[in-house]
Amino acid sequence: MNHFKLMMIKLISCFVLLYLILGLGYDVAFGNVLLISLVLTLISYIGDAFILPRTNNTIATASDFVLAYVVIYFMLDMLTYGGDLFMASLISAAGVTIFEYFYHKYVQSEYDEHVEHEHHGTDQYQLQTEFSEELEPDEIEYDPKIEDDDI
Repeated sequence: MNHFKLMMIKLISCFVLLYLILGLGYDVAFGNVLLISLVLTLISYIGDAFILPRTNNTIATASDFVLAYVVIYFMLDMLTYGGDLFMASLISAAGVTIFEYFYHKYVQSEYDEHVEHEHHGTDQYQLQTEFSEELEPDEIEYDPKIEDDDI
């Protein structure tokens, strides 16, 4: 999987979505929306890398909602003056969550395709394990009828 490609998809989508909601809807400056998008993308990408392989899409999406709400709320609180931070953060987090649901499906399909085309190298060999009845060489009884070369 190309992490740069996945991160850029997430960054661009997150920026466009947040600019539509925060920039146009709540009159947040372009630079502030860009900074929020960068921080949110970085933190959520790292979170997805840990959560998504261990859980399912629903849990990863729910954790992304909480993460997006907290990051957007606190960054808006630091970067802007006044305004309805609760509703702006809630609507933005809901929009990011909807995007994240489909993003996780895309990442999973990319991962499945990558694993499907990955060559493990052991498919071409027909390997078997040899089994014998002797467990301890000291317990083998000597049979004089068998020559030493046959053993």
